[in-house]
Amino acid sequence: MSQLIVENLTKSVGEKTLFRDISFTILSGDKVGLIGINGTGKSTLLSIIAGLEDADAITKEHPNKYSISYLPQSPKLDPDKTVMETVFMSDAPIIKLNLEYEHALAQLANDSSSAENQEHFSRLQNEMDARSAWDLNTKARMVLTKLGIDSFDKKMGELSGGQQKRVALAKVIIEPSDLLLLDEPTNHLDVDSITWLQEYLKGEQGAVMFITHDRYFLDEVATHIYELADRKLYTHTGNFADYLESKALREEMAEATDSKMRNRYRTELKWIRRGAKARSTKQKARIGRFEELQENLKKEGPTVDMDVSLKTSRLGKKVIEADAITKAYGEKKIIDRFSCILQSGDRIAIVGPNGAGKSTLMKLFAKDLQPDNGTIEMGSTVKIAHFHQHLPKMDENKRIIEYIRETSNDIEDGSGVRISATQMLERFLFPSSSHGTPIGKLSGGERKRLYLLKLLMEQPNVLLLDEPTNDLDIETLSVLESFIDSFPGVVLTISHDRFFLDRTSTKLWVLDGSGTIETLYGVYSDYLEMENARKNDSVSIKPSQVEHKPEQAAPKKRMTYSEKKEWESIESNIADVEAKIASTEAQMVASGSDYDRLSELTKQLDDLNAEYERLFERWEYLQELSRF
Repeated sequence: MSQLIVENLTKSVGEKTLFRDISFTILSGDKVGLIGINGTGKSTLLSIIAGLEDADAITKEHPNKYSISYLPQSPKLDPDKTVMETVFMSDAPIIKLNLEYEHALAQLANDSSSAENQEHFSRLQNEMDARSAWDLNTKARMVLTKLGIDSFDKKMGELSGGQQKRVALAKVIIEPSDLLLLDEPTNHLDVDSITWLQEYLKGEQGAVMFITHDRYFLDEVATHIYELADRKLYTHTGNFADYLESKALREEMAEATDSKMRNRYRTELKWIRRGAKARSTKQKARIGRFEELQENLKKEGPTVDMDVSLKTSRLGKKVIEADAITKAYGEKKIIDRFSCILQSGDRIAIVGPNGAGKSTLMKLFAKDLQPDNGTIEMGSTVKIAHFHQHLPKMDENKRIIEYIRETSNDIEDGSGVRISATQMLERFLFPSSSHGTPIGKLSGGERKRLYLLKLLMEQPNVLLLDEPTNDLDIETLSVLESFIDSFPGVVLTISHDRFFLDRTSTKLWVLDGSGTIETLYGVYSDYLEMENARKNDSVSIKPSQVEHKPEQAAPKKRMTYSEKKEWESIESNIADVEAKIASTEAQMVASGSDYDRLSELTKQLDDLNAEYERLFERWEYLQELSRF
């Protein structure tokens, strides 16, 4: 079995040490998800493993013919090469042969009467037959098609940035390798492509190490989670749900965090499990997990909470009303007579295939574009923050603290306490030692986090989020989700991140690319399940899962007397179950090698977790009723 052993790896950038003396082993077949807050060195670690960046110190062992394929976050590609030429740019002999065949095919297409071209093409056809190279050629075209690229002769310079990233992904996928390194491979992919990629990687015989913010993808593919934090590398066996469970329990046992942090991990675990209901989840032995947990407790410190509860501007009764808006580019109609009324508390996901007009619709609400026909009326108190897919230009010489103070020197949090710009930066995981750092020295994800903080400090009451998940770390996304939970205004989101949409949206606007916008109520995973059933015509979806309704305010339903009594006691019931869960988990740790006792406690814990999820879902329902 081929393996990569890395020991005593240390890397510093300027005065900042990213990681010190970290060690790990990657075996053939391992699928390693690498996570950590932006700026901890995830991309740098992949680049060092790929041999493109030097480490301060490293010991590396692997077989002599060990090969590594690497997809950087921002690949540099020759704009004059075609798609197929780019895919077949490699030192591997069989890929070189395919590239030569593609060139001969193009020459023959330009001059089919040339005897020299015909002879050259015929010779390469025979060589392709002899070396069984057709499989690779077919695979390349299949992978490109699955990733949404169907024009193989286009020059790379004619493609969008997202399309170029997909071609680069196809290139590393088809390249024979023992270890595949992928930096944010799901960025710029639609849901169908992400689903195909996760199934493809699960079937890979070699090892894969990848960085991603997509937690459903991480949970489905990973067999190990590596976490970079505090200049160390922490390793967890299992998928993302296993990691979350271990982390939540570790935080509780260490008593290093408050109930908000514990509940956030539990809530995220709940959504992971919910999204995985149609999949077979890997079951790991709890004995092994708790033995690993005890080892981690010896070496890990507390996790820093990132509280972004902020006071927002008052929002009046009238928010935004669109009446029969239409938008076209040339003869292509993107939006056709769409009407809606946005109300306080709306959480809407704008979904559809790439190019269907999602960003156009959001720009109309942001007043960055004007509709060709129809009107959009804003309430007098509306204050919009538009998180763009692409960061606005930032002065790279400006220091972090100066950038934030351009908006405000301080701000009120959700409880009315004044918080300085310095304190807000610390809450966003920019330690005080970094506040004088020029923006030019920040990673792409750190810049996005800084930009997000600046927008929120403007105290908006309508959030327009266009692909907010790209390049943000999971910790930042988790806190943004918690912020949206308590945000009283309106949130419109465009994202391909299924987990983020499930957590933050209760209504969908589905664009089909022809101008039609369909309104659905429910979470995004239910919609995808319904669409898969429609395509396969084999799975029955309950109508209640995704309910079709016209775009209008839902009828207000008031609590019954019994529901009021239940609402009065449900929070204490949840607290009681949480206490029982904590007690049971502590007993499991104390049980040591008493397997019978562990088995009994495991069954008890499963029942308690099921009761916790039932009560939590009931609480959400009653909370919604309590507003009326």
